[in-house]
Amino acid sequence: MARTPTQRQVYADLLERYGKSVADAFFAAVDDLRSAAEVQRVIAAYAAGNIEAALAALHIDAAVYGDLLDQIQRAYTEGGRAALEGLPARGANGAALVIRFDARNPAAESWLRNYAAQLVTRIVADQRDAIRASLTASMARGDNPRRAALDIVGRINPATGKREGGILGLTTAQEGYVRSARNELSGADATGLRNYLTRQRRDRRFDRSVAKAVREETALPPEIAAKAINAYERRLLQLRGETIGRVEAMTALQHAKRRAFEQAIASGQIAESAVRKAWRSAGYGRVRHTHVMLNGDSAAFNEPFVSSSGARMQHPMDTSLGAGAAEIINCRCDCDYRVDFLANLT
Repeated sequence: MARTPTQRQVYADLLERYGKSVADAFFAAVDDLRSAAEVQRVIAAYAAGNIEAALAALHIDAAVYGDLLDQIQRAYTEGGRAALEGLPARGANGAALVIRFDARNPAAESWLRNYAAQLVTRIVADQRDAIRASLTASMARGDNPRRAALDIVGRINPATGKREGGILGLTTAQEGYVRSARNELSGADATGLRNYLTRQRRDRRFDRSVAKAVREETALPPEIAAKAINAYERRLLQLRGETIGRVEAMTALQHAKRRAFEQAIASGQIAESAVRKAWRSAGYGRVRHTHVMLNGDSAAFNEPFVSSSGARMQHPMDTSLGAGAAEIINCRCDCDYRVDFLANLT
């Protein structure tokens, strides 16, 4: 007889599924941006020293992330439904518990709408800032216009006919990593070449060539440096998409779970005083220390968990009480809700 999955297992499966679908939607958006980019207009704008005109030719706007937001909404809806499906069919008095998650509830819709708007605004603004930084650095180096444009949108892979690499889709910080790596590989400076070999997201297939350049005190051949940078950009983009997938799916699932219990309480079928929650650490070696310390902590429904850093959270991924990115990014912890039907069912 198959065992009923625990609440934690259900949400781990949902995170796996929607983490991938949100990431895939992000990658598709970047492909869309590459395809729509008017490269010749970018080249002309760069040659004229007009960065804003170059940005306009890239057509970066919120609409390109529409499917990403759709995937987040699906995660939110399923997360809410899963929370209530875990409740018993009947309460202690024998009456049926009929509580459905309403993703169209004004509070649920308001949170999702505001969160989606802020997310896309951040992505678009950061993307524009990264491109400005790239173009500004290209101008300072005196790069030719075509190279500057392709450093943004990527170069066409003859095997696939699609553009790949470039900094389109990367964060401002990642654009800086690419720029630094390019500088490290562009000359015969051994210190720079050695530093490149410490980059975690580099493609190690080029390590032997870089190490050879260090030993021989020569510059890396330009064609090898270009391939190494292209691979580095692709790996950073993969990291960016996977991070967005995990963070946004996890945020949607955790907020939906809490919203589902808020709706259950508002229905009058469950008393708020009957609901307790417990913090469940993800339980693997990379869990941040503050969340390891929270593991197993129990609280009333509206009582926040308090991290050893001082951050207050109603549940993992909650920033409503001021918790910062250090408590949020790549968190895989869970919040386990339990209802004492015997003592508090209304």
